[in-house]
Amino acid sequence: MSASLPYHFNLIAAARATMIEHGFSPDFPAEAKAEVVVIEAQPALPAAPEAKDLRSLLWSSVDNDTSKDLDQIEWAEQLPDGRIRVLVGVADVDARVKKGSALDKHAASETTSVYTGVSVFPMLPTELSEGITSLNENEDRVAVVVEMCVDESGTASDGKAYRALVRNRAQLAYPSVGAWLEGTGPAPEKVAANAELVAQLKLQDAAAQRMAGGRFQHGALDLETIETRPVMLDDEAVEIKRLEKSRSTSLIEEFMVAANGVVARMYEEGGIASIRRIVRTPKRWDRIVEVAAGLGTTLPAVPDSKALNDFLLAQKQKDPDHFPDLSLAVVKLMGPGEYVLVKPNEVSPGHFGLAVQDYTHSTAPNRRFPDVVTQRILKAFLAKETQPYTADELGAIAARCTLMEDSARKVEREMQKRIAAVVLHPHIGQTYRAIVTGVNQYGTFVRTLDPHVDGKLVQGGKGLDVGDKVTVKLISTNPEKGFIDFAAQA
Repeated sequence: MSASLPYHFNLIAAARATMIEHGFSPDFPAEAKAEVVVIEAQPALPAAPEAKDLRSLLWSSVDNDTSKDLDQIEWAEQLPDGRIRVLVGVADVDARVKKGSALDKHAASETTSVYTGVSVFPMLPTELSEGITSLNENEDRVAVVVEMCVDESGTASDGKAYRALVRNRAQLAYPSVGAWLEGTGPAPEKVAANAELVAQLKLQDAAAQRMAGGRFQHGALDLETIETRPVMLDDEAVEIKRLEKSRSTSLIEEFMVAANGVVARMYEEGGIASIRRIVRTPKRWDRIVEVAAGLGTTLPAVPDSKALNDFLLAQKQKDPDHFPDLSLAVVKLMGPGEYVLVKPNEVSPGHFGLAVQDYTHSTAPNRRFPDVVTQRILKAFLAKETQPYTADELGAIAARCTLMEDSARKVEREMQKRIAAVVLHPHIGQTYRAIVTGVNQYGTFVRTLDPHVDGKLVQGGKGLDVGDKVTVKLISTNPEKGFIDFAAQA
């Protein structure tokens, strides 16, 4: 029997309950709300007498088409020596949210905005994160600018940072910019109408392609884990769409990695304690070696990101259908990222997946608390002022941020399952193409290819193993628990 009616399950209420269950406080305290009222009454531009006026530059932003909390904007310039000068402007959240304020204390507890697919639980009130501190189009803002020069090998040098006045001239979105850069779609309307913006984005893309090539040469991992988002209609999830990576997402990722590296190196040179974002050398490298061996590739016994990436690139060419699942397995075996305190003259453990030794989080202060902390450290350094945090305080902040980021991942994962169960409920009885993603003592698990959802084989499937392709029939869903059950078809 095929269910034809939508399943009415309150996903927004479920998201809120899941947030609370995992230690978040979705509501802002009264003191924080009162501070927002005071901030809204302040001048549109906070005092920043030392800031450079860079509002005449053709800044633009590229983000998800649903994003309202804009953290960064970009601009590039071709230099006579062949290098490309890149500027990344980051929202100066600290100019509004002061250390020790009620807003700051709430942000320090939550540590991150959580995106559940059906609702956003912001770290800072939307009046700030989507308004006053967001780098919105055609609004004058104060920012912290990170500058670097990228040579033809992708190496970034001459890194520096300073405060500046900026103005976002074009708010753009990943899908349309990506399709245009790749030649599979027309230029977005704002781009098509501005020849200077066309040249600007192509120059930024050229710089990003150099950077990506340089990092891959040093062993950065080309992973392709699949992300999805629900299509909502009147607060009901009606469809699941896959988020595609493109030249535009790569452009922003490369600029952010490079900007974060510039800031980290400034801290090293200045002898300043800071919070770093790391992914340690995989402790389960032996298992990664086994996975590669099962696919006919011998990896070194000692962790080697370059060898691992060469294997991944070869597998991507050989078996693109299974590559997202291989990527996910490698990500899990590498282990999650974490925040750590790095004291002056200490060597950072580095970021194995990005193939960078110097990495901090500094480019998303509207949505991540470590970035706010990093911004305060950087501003104090630039102004030659006393550092705002002790090493002990930074260590405690790093531990809290790691804990809450893990909690945020759990919230988002649970909500993805519930959303999928709601979307698929009207399609009980239909069949789907799927790939086996796991076989263990708890059962056999599959991922359908379109839409991209995970579920369990509760009937049939004997003898199946990870990687096998199978046709499955949807037999039931349970949105409350996030269960999706399939039967294998002969």
